[in-house]
Amino acid sequence: MHFERKETMFTGTTSREPEAYEKLHGEIARRAAEEGIVLLKNEEHLLPLKKGSKLALFGSGASRTVKGGTGSGDVNERRSISIYEGLKNAGFEIMTEKWLHEYEEEYKGKRLEWKEAILEKTKSGTDFFTAYSTSPFHVPAGPEIYTVDADAAVFVLARNAGEGADRRAEKGDYFLSDEEYTLLSDVCDRFEKVILLLNSGGVVDLSLLEKLPQIQAVLAVSQPGQEGGTAVADVISGIISPSGKLTDTWAFSYDDYPNATTFSHNNGNVEEEKYEEGIYVGYRYFDTFEIPVRYGFGYGMSYASFSINTARIETSENGEVRVTVKVKNNSREFSGKEVVQLYVSLPVGKIEKEFRRLCAFAKTRILAPGEEETVEMTFDAGTLTSFDESRAAWILEAGCYGIYVGNFLAESTLEGILDVKQEKVLAETEHICPLRETLEELSVPAEKIRKRYEALINNTENVPHFSYDLDGLDTIRYCYDYKEPGDEAAEITSGLSEDQLILLAVGDPGSGQGSNLGAAGISVPGSAGETSFCAAGQGVKAIVLADGPAGLRLSQNYVVYDGKVQTIPFEAAIERGFFYDGPEQEGDIYYQYCTAFPVGTLLAQTWNEELIREVGNAVGEEMERFEVTLWLAPGMNIHRNPLCGRNFEYYSEDPFLSGKIAAAMTKGVQKHPGCGTTVKHFACNNQEDNRSGSDSILSERTLREIYLRGFEIVIREAQPLAIMTSYNLINGIHAANSYDLCTKAARCEYGFQGLIMTDWTTTQLSEDCTAAGCIKAGNDLVMPGEPEDQESIRQALSDGTISQKELRDCVTRIVRTTLK
Repeated sequence: MHFERKETMFTGTTSREPEAYEKLHGEIARRAAEEGIVLLKNEEHLLPLKKGSKLALFGSGASRTVKGGTGSGDVNERRSISIYEGLKNAGFEIMTEKWLHEYEEEYKGKRLEWKEAILEKTKSGTDFFTAYSTSPFHVPAGPEIYTVDADAAVFVLARNAGEGADRRAEKGDYFLSDEEYTLLSDVCDRFEKVILLLNSGGVVDLSLLEKLPQIQAVLAVSQPGQEGGTAVADVISGIISPSGKLTDTWAFSYDDYPNATTFSHNNGNVEEEKYEEGIYVGYRYFDTFEIPVRYGFGYGMSYASFSINTARIETSENGEVRVTVKVKNNSREFSGKEVVQLYVSLPVGKIEKEFRRLCAFAKTRILAPGEEETVEMTFDAGTLTSFDESRAAWILEAGCYGIYVGNFLAESTLEGILDVKQEKVLAETEHICPLRETLEELSVPAEKIRKRYEALINNTENVPHFSYDLDGLDTIRYCYDYKEPGDEAAEITSGLSEDQLILLAVGDPGSGQGSNLGAAGISVPGSAGETSFCAAGQGVKAIVLADGPAGLRLSQNYVVYDGKVQTIPFEAAIERGFFYDGPEQEGDIYYQYCTAFPVGTLLAQTWNEELIREVGNAVGEEMERFEVTLWLAPGMNIHRNPLCGRNFEYYSEDPFLSGKIAAAMTKGVQKHPGCGTTVKHFACNNQEDNRSGSDSILSERTLREIYLRGFEIVIREAQPLAIMTSYNLINGIHAANSYDLCTKAARCEYGFQGLIMTDWTTTQLSEDCTAAGCIKAGNDLVMPGEPEDQESIRQALSDGTISQKELRDCVTRIVRTTLK
């Protein structure tokens, strides 16, 4: 059946003049970058530097600052400010202009070589996206260092990563290349005071700090978005006191991570990924096993100094715990913000547990020298539970739960004890995603953890105890007889033909976006995809989806000729057309300038939910402007290992922090009616190598406590309009075809009310993941949509593999979303 598309107004503008929203959103991006930058080291108070200081500026990220990673997480902003530009604009005197100019020439040459190498791969039959995503650009180190008259030297170490390939524990990636180390050594030989800036979306090896003591200050600036250079200059000059805190553990050695040898390609097996570390991810591992780290979870210095004093702990009958803390800026000179973090230690019982977990946090306002603020943090009993696989239940075991408060995990102090006299079952569930094989999970020696627990208990005489009686709380028993409500969406869907139902259940392959990532939608050029307009007559509008999560990923410009948008090849849609050598298109040029915000990890490093809501609100305003319905963000997969290629898009190694930041972002976006987030990738998309074929093999407890917990938080607190399933399998079943994930967990347990979609081309990449299987699982929308997906559903209806009711339920959820 053929449905004719209705013409719409073109998005964007024919004027190249900056608009008011660009300035406003740029300021938000700048503040987010400033608050997410983490000061890791500052010997002899080298930072901040006086304005007007003479700087010797070196390193690959100085003039070519990496604003964000590659792939669907990229943003085509109007322009970005490099660290070099930011420092120069701030009044610093850059004494190494000659070195920076020579670096630019070297960089351009290497980029051309990279381009040619990728195009050569395409000539031998490799599709362009595969050639591009598996061939990351390795930035050159730069020319030789020379001596200049300077007050300090600044070296910017840059790293990039992206979709489709994991990082490597090799020189030039996780480790410094020989050329980089030689240059940095030369800088340290020639200058007494050296500042190292880490322009990387993830963890890098810092063993060089032992070898090069001249490095007195280290700033983790991450990938700070379009205003990154200005934000870095604000921090270095002391306009802003750094207040970012790490959301990952930076180990002394890569080999210290519990899955270092088996992650992704490291053991030569990218078909199966065994999560043998179990619940011991990130700080849960290092803290429990008492392994020293270079920079711990939640760590970050400031120019100001703060005291944190717990004033009051209160419990309520419903299990809520309220902790009131007074924070004072003891600095005589610097204003600043502080992050208060609350961790709870868990008792020894039948279920082995991590020693401590993050349960609450709060960020102060800017406190002037001598100023004090009282902050409150709350958490509930559910935050303290562990999943008992033998009973399929969430359990609060009897024992002492210690409340720790501080400005990062290692420095937090015991402030109170919750006494739980008897076990409490908070929720009973059904099993999901069962293991199909034996998995040997990491375990703490029982005697070790018991001695540590007993030592804690024996030193609580001066610590207040609070009875934590939860007898008044009823056990939640989830209902798995899921039924769609009979609302307006259901009424509309009941009147649709089978052809319309099938077309609505897959993206519109006729919209011009193709199956490549973000090639070019018709309604909004550069969007990731569109849904079908086949039921427009019944009030079901087509919706547009755009990539994220560092801002909207749209074409920076496009051409309209003879009243029609001219489609462009995928090569022209990335890297600002760097790979496109075709002819210029005739017609009127329309511009769509979107804001490039900092990457997800840096946003989480702000630990500032209010600021994240502001970022989300700004994204929502741009969605309205460019007529985008669903933003394919936030990305919230767990940083299971530092080498995951997309860690920069994700928030943290901790599921609680990830869920809270994602909820704040969603609330900001969804302040705008008709605009929604798409939380992703549901679930266990923790590696990029063979992401569509890798089987994540893990226990149900690990899945629930670590990899689903963040999704549960964002759904319960913010109700995003959509969820995107992941490419990978979980215990032998593709996430997109998993009824346990899509229906039992998301809908029946977490109460999700929106639509669930596949990641792009999921059903095309794996023979055993089908569009019909998606419908059966409750995965409503197959994207970006292919004729083969329509046929898969049609055939399944014919042979009875799926029922028309199952298809109608999926489409009802899509219609309900479009009505919103």
